[in-house]
This record gives sequence, structure tokens and C-alpha cells, in this order.
Amino acid sequence: MKKTFSDQVAIVTGAGQGIGFGIARQLSLSDAKVLLNDENEELAKHAAKKITEEGGICMACVGDVADPSFNKHLVEESVKHFNKLTIAIANAGITLFGDFFTYSPKDFQRVINVNMNGTFFLTQHAANQMKLQKEKGTILLMSSVTGNQAHKNLAAYAMTKAAIQMLAKNLVIELSPFGININAIAPGATLTERTLNDKTYKQTWEKLNPIGKAAEVDDVVNAALFLVSPLSSHITGQTLIVDGGWSSVSPSPF
Repeated sequence: MKKTFSDQVAIVTGAGQGIGFGIARQLSLSDAKVLLNDENEELAKHAAKKITEEGGICMACVGDVADPSFNKHLVEESVKHFNKLTIAIANAGITLFGDFFTYSPKDFQRVINVNMNGTFFLTQHAANQMKLQKEKGTILLMSSVTGNQAHKNLAAYAMTKAAIQMLAKNLVIELSPFGININAIAPGATLTERTLNDKTYKQTWEKLNPIGKAAEVDDVVNAALFLVSPLSSHITGQTLIVDGGWSSVSPSPF
């Protein structure tokens, strides 16, 4: 991907670690200027510093995408520091497991606010900026295999991830006339700092995935970069599943 993203400016939310960090890092090392967001100030600043030390151009912007107005701020910061915005990646999301019969309104609202408000309003503000620039742009949303297949104790989360896929499909109608592509990516089990807190996670998904392993972060990053690169310029409104074949057979980890 070296030099693929010259003259591109990207926002990546939820990028203090894991998949988001991997995407921000690879975009930056491929010549994009990146505004890296995370609600955790320490994570955001450390991530941006690490990318900068590797030779990339990356700035941290700390805040919670659950607040619609913060998404507008993210876009404004991109324009302020880098003069434009050409790639927006709504990666931020949270998973709150819970039994459907006792799931709390507080947890439900938090999942909705982060996953859906954060995605919808980043997309809205990014698209408005891209319209103003009259320059082609690309938007990528982060869904999940749970948006396609049932997964116990994830009813609220799965609902948001299915909605994100429909958002990508629906907005083709409104964004295409302005040269804006929009797609989603749906990762399956992926080895990140968060999932590896579960000592059985890696071994469990080695058994459940048809290809015999969980995804590494780079497996998802490579798919994401493809969808925001010129290589996918004729692809829009689609969701790319990256799950090692799990959703084809769907064995439950429980």
C-alpha cells in the first residue's frame, strides 16, 4: 500500500488500539494524513505518537463519538489541520454482553449511542465536508459478523451492527452523485488487546473457524484499506465479511 494514499486525509475513530489503530497506522505509513480518535486520552495520544515516530503524519483527537456534535468537531479538526477530508472510517464501537431478558436500558442506550450515533453522525458530517470540497471521498463503516449471524447475549450489539450494514447500503443513493463511496466491513473473531484478555479466546476460535484460526488485526486492516483505496473505486454499498469462514457454518462459542 506504499504511496497509495498520497494526498489523502483520513479520520479513524476508536483507534487507540486494536483494529482502529492498525488501520490508522497503515494509512499513515502509506502517506495519508490521519486524525486518530479515541475517547481514552492516554491511548489516543500514545497511538498517534507511535505512528509519528514511525514516520507517519498523525494527530490525536480525544472524545466520545456517542456525542453527535463531537463528530462534527472531528471533521472540523481534520480540515483545520490538514485542509480537507477524503476518507472517514467509523471504527469506534462497544460490545456489552448481556442476557436479553434482563438487559438494562443503560447498557442498551450506551451501545446505541456509540455504535449508531457515532457511525451515523460521523458519516453525515464527513459526507457534508466531501460535498463542499467537490472532491471524491470514501467512507467505511465497521459492522460485525454478528450483524449477519445470531450470537448469544449480543442482541443489542447485533442490532446496531446490522443497522450499520443497512446504512452503508442505503446511502449509496444519496452519496453516489457526489462521488462518495460508502462500504462496511464485518470482522469476525479477531485477536486484539481486548479479546486477548480472555485467555481461552485464541484457542476457542482456532477450533470454531473453518480456516483454523482467529483473524490477526492485519487481516482486517488489509480488507479495510482495500475498501478505501482506488482499487475498490467501483464498489459501494457493500459489506465485506472477514471472519475465516465462521459465518458460513456459525458454530457457537458458548
